[in-house]
Amino acid sequence: MASASAKRTRATAALLMLGLSACVARAPATVSLRVKGNVPDASVTIDDQYIGALAYVAAHGVALPPGAHRITVEKAGYFAWDRLVEAKSGAAPIHLQVQLTPVPD
Repeated sequence: MASASAKRTRATAALLMLGLSACVARAPATVSLRVKGNVPDASVTIDDQYIGALAYVAAHGVALPPGAHRITVEKAGYFAWDRLVEAKSGAAPIHLQVQLTPVPD
C-alpha cells in the first residue's frame, strides 16, 4: 500500500504533466490547395501574397490555414483568374483548375 506522501507525489506529477501538455503550442490545421492550369508560368497569389509560378504551385501545393482566401492567377496578355475559397479545418484538399483566356488583340 502506498504512503500518503507517495500518493501526493504521483498526483502532483500527474497535474504537472497535464499543465505542461496544455502549454504546448499546436499548429493550426491546414487544408491542402492544389492549383493546375494552362499557363505554367502564370503568377499565383493568395490573399495578395505572391506564392510562385503556376507550375510550382501545381507541383508542390500550398497549405492554407482555415478561413476565406482569394486565389488569383495572372499573366500579361491574359485575363486574370480570381476565386474565393473557404478552407475548413479537416476538409478534403481543394483542387482548382485554371483556364486563362488570352486578351484579344
